[in-house]
Amino acid sequence: MARPSQLLHPQREPAAPRPAATVLLLRDTPGGIEVLMTRRSTTASFAPGAYVFPGGGIDAADAQAHGIAARRPGQDDLRLTQAIAAIRESFEELGVLLARHADGRGANATDIAALDRHQPFAAQCSARGLTLAADEVYVLAHWITDRDLPRRFDVPFLVARMPHGQQPVADEAEQFEPVWVSPADALARHKAGTFFIIFPTIRTLERLQKFATVDEVLRACASEQPLWTSCPRAGFVAGEEMRYMEHEMPYGELALVSPDGQMVHHLDWRTDRPVALLKNVMRLTAPNPGVMTGPGTNSYLVGDAGSGYIAIDPGPDDAQHLQRLYDAANGDIRLIVCTHSHADHSPGARPLQALCGGKPPIMGLPSAPTARPSSEFTPDRVLQNGERLMHSGSGLQHSLLVIHTPGHAANHLCLVLLEDGLLFSGDHVLNGSTTVVDPPDGDMTDYLDSLDTLAAACDQYGIEFILPAHGHVLGFAKQAIGHLKAHRLKREAKVIAAMRAKPGAGMAEWVELAYDDVPPRMWPVAQRSLLAHVQRIEALGMVNG
Repeated sequence: MARPSQLLHPQREPAAPRPAATVLLLRDTPGGIEVLMTRRSTTASFAPGAYVFPGGGIDAADAQAHGIAARRPGQDDLRLTQAIAAIRESFEELGVLLARHADGRGANATDIAALDRHQPFAAQCSARGLTLAADEVYVLAHWITDRDLPRRFDVPFLVARMPHGQQPVADEAEQFEPVWVSPADALARHKAGTFFIIFPTIRTLERLQKFATVDEVLRACASEQPLWTSCPRAGFVAGEEMRYMEHEMPYGELALVSPDGQMVHHLDWRTDRPVALLKNVMRLTAPNPGVMTGPGTNSYLVGDAGSGYIAIDPGPDDAQHLQRLYDAANGDIRLIVCTHSHADHSPGARPLQALCGGKPPIMGLPSAPTARPSSEFTPDRVLQNGERLMHSGSGLQHSLLVIHTPGHAANHLCLVLLEDGLLFSGDHVLNGSTTVVDPPDGDMTDYLDSLDTLAAACDQYGIEFILPAHGHVLGFAKQAIGHLKAHRLKREAKVIAAMRAKPGAGMAEWVELAYDDVPPRMWPVAQRSLLAHVQRIEALGMVNG
């Protein structure tokens, strides 16, 4: 955890989320699945005017209605209560009744007409001998309302098949205009400005698009576990409010800068000034965007006015960028550390040192004989694996632990800011892409082993965030490293399959099979990592294994 004293903004306790439930009622059509949605009142306290799925808060009576509800094996008490709440809300709001008689007949129009939407629901169903069809209601997703909002809900998004022969009728008080719509059409209409839907609804419809039938959706939900869980975070892009789920690239940065979820951080890429991430960490992105560098190379300043600063990865030899680094540190740069010697990371080290009067030593690992001529690098002092770089002032200490991580480059290292649980990953872990492993200086086995080293460091040092050389801050550090390794091993399996399918072929033929999910324009770059995979596979004898 980052030290509370280093957070940029005073923290506040987010509003407590209230338990609720919502249900996506689905039907099959010749054009694919459709979902039932309804428009909320323009005076509603939450999402006024939005098209939503029926649902609402969970009442105490919902937990007391287990005796008249059918339950699946594996459907625990919480899931049963949520399903009952969703069934009740779909009836009260839209007159849709998911229930059946003792002989298995589904509830019909006569049953629906006999029930009063404004009277206790479970008691009326019991009096008519109806069993609530909670066993036909499955959990699709779990959403928790964003931390920055004053009204918050902890709500499963459930799914069920629309009962045969029933027609939705809105209560015309809270809900209006029930409509059947395909996920794709709802999203298109929202984009056109004619069908307002809020963030969780958008993301749910986006994922629902991949299913062709209701049966496919229900089968995917058979595990009793949500397909995803999310409590989104919000920031600004070009001055506009934007929200993100946990797997999306800006999420980790928003979590680091504003743990309590306040919408205070701007995510636009800036090269003209530093971006503060903590009081003791600033990022300044070099003006070198491109296919290989993304938005540009991130340089970091660690420290404060009392301690002075360590500059990490000064980047290319760009005079304006280096001047901005110098100015952001008020000229007080005590050390310069390069994570590795590639052309977008280390060439700025000597000019920055000269700008500082030649005082701050340049540290890192020297380039290996395998490095390309453009990546030759000799530091003033060679760092040792496990060494700690410490500087302090104003009563605070900032300690950087050196971890040697060969793979992307033979002289690659990462740094851990121990007091705040931050990993400066250089090019070993990126946000939004995988790094190139380019032999002979790059080695795939070394790269994978270094990922294991970083995963172990996450446990040992409580690392929660990764600050990469390209892209936004990553959250869920160990999970991100695990996903990256799994991706590499999945790619390795495709390379093995390509080598078996075309034995004796070359890189140009194997890349078409192993990287068929990558645009062909990127295949020349992909061939560099492909070679690293092939060398590892051949060294370990995996093709014939």
